[in-house]
Amino acid sequence: MVKNILNFLNREITGLHQAAYLLGFFAICSQVLALFRDRMLASQFGAGDTLDLYYSAFRIPDILFATVASIVSISVLIPFLIERFEKGEAEAKEFVDNVFSFFFCFMLFAGLLSFILAPHILKILFPAFALGQDFPSLVVLTRILLLSPVFLGFSNLLASITQIHRRFFIYAISPLVYNVGIIFGIIFLYPLFGLTGLGIGVVAGAFLHFAVQLPFIVSCKMLPRLRFPIKFSFIRQIIYISLPRTITVSSNEIAELFLISFASFFVPGSISIFNFSFNLQSVPLSIIGVSYSLAAFPTLTRLFSAGNREQFILQMITSARHIIFWSVPITVSFIVLRAQIVRTILGAGRFNWEDTRLTAAALALFSCSLVAQSLIILFVRSYYSQGKTKTPLIMNVISAVIIITFSFFLVEFFQQNFFFRDFVESLLKVSGLPGTVVLMLPLGFTVGALLNLVIYWIAFSRNFPSFSPRVLRTFFQISGASVIMGFVTYKCLSIFDAVFNINTLPGIFFQGFVSGVVGIVVAALILYLLHNEELREVWETLHKKIWKAKVIVPDAELQ
Repeated sequence: MVKNILNFLNREITGLHQAAYLLGFFAICSQVLALFRDRMLASQFGAGDTLDLYYSAFRIPDILFATVASIVSISVLIPFLIERFEKGEAEAKEFVDNVFSFFFCFMLFAGLLSFILAPHILKILFPAFALGQDFPSLVVLTRILLLSPVFLGFSNLLASITQIHRRFFIYAISPLVYNVGIIFGIIFLYPLFGLTGLGIGVVAGAFLHFAVQLPFIVSCKMLPRLRFPIKFSFIRQIIYISLPRTITVSSNEIAELFLISFASFFVPGSISIFNFSFNLQSVPLSIIGVSYSLAAFPTLTRLFSAGNREQFILQMITSARHIIFWSVPITVSFIVLRAQIVRTILGAGRFNWEDTRLTAAALALFSCSLVAQSLIILFVRSYYSQGKTKTPLIMNVISAVIIITFSFFLVEFFQQNFFFRDFVESLLKVSGLPGTVVLMLPLGFTVGALLNLVIYWIAFSRNFPSFSPRVLRTFFQISGASVIMGFVTYKCLSIFDAVFNINTLPGIFFQGFVSGVVGIVVAALILYLLHNEELREVWETLHKKIWKAKVIVPDAELQ
């Protein structure tokens, strides 16, 4: 039994669509747990002060993860590991040990410094909380959560090895067990320890994220160990590559940090509204954009390293087309069905109808950037596979500045211009609700993401002119079908309003579900009549039953 489970986890997945759908499947499982987690938080606390503190406590650990822990990020290490493995396992093991040793020392120093300075940093980031009686709890929770980037950083190091060996099952399970740990904290630890229990649950999930990869790493004799003195020739190469990448990732985190800091000045619950809606739009982003980008990255790296430019761009075109194929219809569905989605997932306990309407409006604004976010992840991976880290750095820093600037001015404009405020509130159906100014934050985020996509697209198309024509053809075709799908779905909502009791959870779920299914069927029929290439490729991939992909038995020397 145990042997069968290990063989299942050690399966090697080779095809792009097979790997992407496998990662997508487990991303769905992980996101279902994440949604269950958010529902429990919403039901327990509602959109109020407690959850505002909980989400604020993640800011310093998230910045630490985006900066220090990104030294051992997958996208940075994989090209180095591929090169070392080609020279032999001994060379690869030495490289891994040196990276691990440096990361351990650096992370220990950064973590202790953050632990000491946490109260002072939090006073600067959240001055509105600094004067409140719950500020000590925010400091304690932040300090507990500082352990999570340590485990997640170690997990990234191990994940680089599992991805090199194409063990996508192991990598895909990690976020699943991470959410299991958080849910455990909500159910069992919060009643015992309060907010501290929630933090312990997050740390437990981060540890499981790391630990689930250990059996395979041990079996292939690649478990890292401390090695001194550290060979800084290895580290210098990594830092030279990872520093731009670190700034690239941290720019997004800093932008999000500013938005949450802005939200802390609004009515209580604004941070919770922002995070709930952001998490909901992250579900399709993780399932589609992240899955395809992760699946494509090792292949893109190998193709570019081998000088196979034609196959490299073909892989990029294929990935972009299928990201658009899935993302555009989901974007339209999220906009049309936003109230049904939010009410079904979060509408319980203390999460009232006002919270639902505000979160649904924020979700609609975030969803408008879904395609852009997904394609940006792919573009970033493509540049990393080419060894170009400065280009995404510049573009993402510009995007972060745009997001922060637009959000600030939109907030000011929204508060001062009654016509603009009434227009937005009427359009998103939140007129008369307090705290609608929080909607300017997802709007600013979306503007920044869309402009960032335009910059990436233009820059990439200059180097690879054949990219745009095929991808744009898919975009316009899918967009046309999706608009019709959205119209049909919207009309079905009115029809099924009289069929289902929308005052109950099953009623509002089935109203949205059946309306969405009808819309999807109409969109699929339109694409079929148009002989859509992506629809055919998706069917062929599913028809091959990717779950029956051939299992590659590990080499004897790795057992």
